[in-house]
Amino acid sequence: MNILILLVVSLAVGGSGGYFLQMILSKRSQEGAMRKAQMIIEDAKLEAKDLLLNTKEKAVKALSEIKKEEQIRRRQLDKTEERVERMEQNVAQKEAELTNRFDGLKKKIKEVEKAREDISKIRQDELEKLKQITKLSPEKAKDLMLKSVETEYAEDIREQLKKFEQKNRETLDEKAREIMTSAIQRYAAGHVVDHTTSIVSLASDELKGRIIGREGRNINTIERLTGAEIIVDDTPQAIIVSAFDPIRREIAKQALQKLIEDGRIHPARIEETIKEVKQEINKKITEAGEAAMYEMSVTGLDPRLVKLLGRLRYRTSYGQNILLHSIEVAHLSGALAAELGLDIAIAKKAGLLHDIGKAIDREVQGTHVEIGINILKKFNVSEAVIDAMKSHHNDYPFVSPEATLVAAADAISAARPGARRDSVENYIKRINEIEEIAKSFPEVDKAYAIQAGREVRIFVSPESVSDIESVKLARKVAEKIEGTLKYPGEIKVVIIRETRVTEYAR
Repeated sequence: MNILILLVVSLAVGGSGGYFLQMILSKRSQEGAMRKAQMIIEDAKLEAKDLLLNTKEKAVKALSEIKKEEQIRRRQLDKTEERVERMEQNVAQKEAELTNRFDGLKKKIKEVEKAREDISKIRQDELEKLKQITKLSPEKAKDLMLKSVETEYAEDIREQLKKFEQKNRETLDEKAREIMTSAIQRYAAGHVVDHTTSIVSLASDELKGRIIGREGRNINTIERLTGAEIIVDDTPQAIIVSAFDPIRREIAKQALQKLIEDGRIHPARIEETIKEVKQEINKKITEAGEAAMYEMSVTGLDPRLVKLLGRLRYRTSYGQNILLHSIEVAHLSGALAAELGLDIAIAKKAGLLHDIGKAIDREVQGTHVEIGINILKKFNVSEAVIDAMKSHHNDYPFVSPEATLVAAADAISAARPGARRDSVENYIKRINEIEEIAKSFPEVDKAYAIQAGREVRIFVSPESVSDIESVKLARKVAEKIEGTLKYPGEIKVVIIRETRVTEYAR
């Protein structure tokens, strides 16, 4: 019994404890759930707050961008309005100008119409005045009478004039032939046509190698400094110097002769020798001019003009030496002037100076006649002499009898059998044209046409032209020659770019 009571009491106590324990656990669970719910609410509030802040920032940023775009569009609108205003002002201004021009044109049209009316009225008045004139003036009557006689006896007058003209022409031709024959007989000089090559004799063929030099340096130096072509071939004991310019050829020839006599043949000595020879040639040029003056008894010429005259010794025309040709023209002009009783001094001086322009016609633009006139004016030669020489190619009218004599003497001298050779002049002209084309490029220092015009050697400064630019320059020169000249075969263009360095050991 007691055991049962104890069991019941135990169950009752256990049940109460369990109940209270369950109550405690349930309360703790509710408190945890409440705290978790509170935390979730707090987190949600924070997230809502952050979202609100981000939304506000985006809204402020969007509003700022909208304001900026609005400002930009407002400025663009202002500029557009300004342009429209300017265009309106320009249109208004042009409209005003057109209106003014239109008014001016209407005014001019009215003036022209009024002028036409005035001219018509004047013409009508003149016609009325002519109708009132019934008598002819003495001059008008004379003209009518002469016309009537001319019409009636035209054939007879023409026949008489023809006979008179023929008789006078026969007489004048006979007299002219007598004068020309006398003048030609009084001066009968021989002629030697100049060639474009000279021969330099050698003691032995061994000298050819020394003249060529190592890798051709010596011969290249001579050709570069003189502009002449040195031909070393199989000709025994001789070297050929070829150049269309007699001065270049003579300088090269004399320089070679001096070098052979001296025995020292190297680039430095070659430069010294050529420099000496050029000075000697200049002296010979002056002496040749003075000799020509002395021979023709011409005085009063400026020394510089005498030197230009001497340069004609080394100038040819169709193979004819110009200085000898000028002396011959002076002789013939003087003889003709003596026969006709004209001024002998003027005729001689004009004949001697008639081709003076050819002394520098390769350096100055223009015909040799125009260049000669400018030279004579520069050195204060009298107008009578200039008038007498400037008509020898019919470029100017004959203003004096002496001018006719100089032209006739020039034709006689040029027409002598064997005096000239056309092929030489054509060859020289082609050579000149090739060199001038090459020199027309600013990069070119010197240019020489050799091999009878089949090759042109062009020297350029190494400081201003590179190797690549040299190739381009050669192509440009070749293209210009192709487009400018007409020639058989082909022309070789050689660009020479040489760098020389000099240093001294002390």
